[in-house]
Amino acid sequence: MQRRALFINRDGTLIKERPATFQVDMLEQLEFLPGVIRNLYFIRKELDFELVMVTGKEGLGVQGKMLEILAGEGITFDDILIDTSLPEDRSPNRKPKPGMLKYYLTGDYDLSNSCVAGDRETDRQLAENIGCRFITFNSWEQMKELLFAGERQATVQRTTKETDILVRMNLDGNGVCDISTGIGFFDHLLEQIGKHGGLDLTIRVNGDLHVDEHHTIEDTAIALGEALYQSLGSKRGIERYGFCLPMDDCLSTVALDFGGRPWIVWETAFKREMIGDMPTEMFFHFFKSLSDAAKMNLYIKAEGENEHHKAESIFKALARSIKAAVKRDVYKYELPTTKGVL
Repeated sequence: MQRRALFINRDGTLIKERPATFQVDMLEQLEFLPGVIRNLYFIRKELDFELVMVTGKEGLGVQGKMLEILAGEGITFDDILIDTSLPEDRSPNRKPKPGMLKYYLTGDYDLSNSCVAGDRETDRQLAENIGCRFITFNSWEQMKELLFAGERQATVQRTTKETDILVRMNLDGNGVCDISTGIGFFDHLLEQIGKHGGLDLTIRVNGDLHVDEHHTIEDTAIALGEALYQSLGSKRGIERYGFCLPMDDCLSTVALDFGGRPWIVWETAFKREMIGDMPTEMFFHFFKSLSDAAKMNLYIKAEGENEHHKAESIFKALARSIKAAVKRDVYKYELPTTKGVL
């Protein structure tokens, strides 16, 4: 059976770097990043990754103390790789070149299921050079979750005679959005889902806007719902339920349940026919299509006078509701249901 490894960049991933020099040379400068010990212990104890530290010669003065502290908490490394070269040496061992990792390239390791964890572009390039997954370091809580339960991503391509739609979603992202539907106000609303839901979202739509907006909005909702459903995967460990959100004169409630059964209750009304270039009659249709495709319950209620605020607050409340509902707990990695299936 092939083994797998977790290659961890030390500075910036295990310990904090000094902003001025990006080096840690003295013991008084040694400071672990938040959550390192608790979460790295979980990874060491619960997962089958071999832990491999990859670092440069800088900071070796604190190396011994750092390893002593970690070992005292039950965290040991299977291998420590130290590059002693300088940039001008053009050494094959210097990241992102894979020279230091040649032992792991012999075939004994399942590199496709191994990971590089780091905060640098050279870490990403190193992972690419050895055919390994790369996890951008954001926090050790997220690192533990992604390694234990997997990344929650989906790509949906939906093409009909009326629309051609691409949706890419990462539920565990950072709110990075790249959205273009051809309907400006719709783009603005969809961006709220990514930004306030904490998920990375790419939506590219080529629709028959020469007819009207209907097919573009409806089919985008279907593709977005399918991406939500796919990225949730087994749903193990999720909160499942999720929110009311005020915005100036408006108050919107969006309660949802990723329980596997679509249903929608819509208690709001718009006085204007259009907001920007989006027909208000399409709001209900969007959420109905989204609910059906994501197989979720949706209860939506909005009150207020300003129609722009009302629409935007609904989408923001949806985003926060999604964020709450998809939160995972790897310590209670069970289906949130008494039925045994969602």
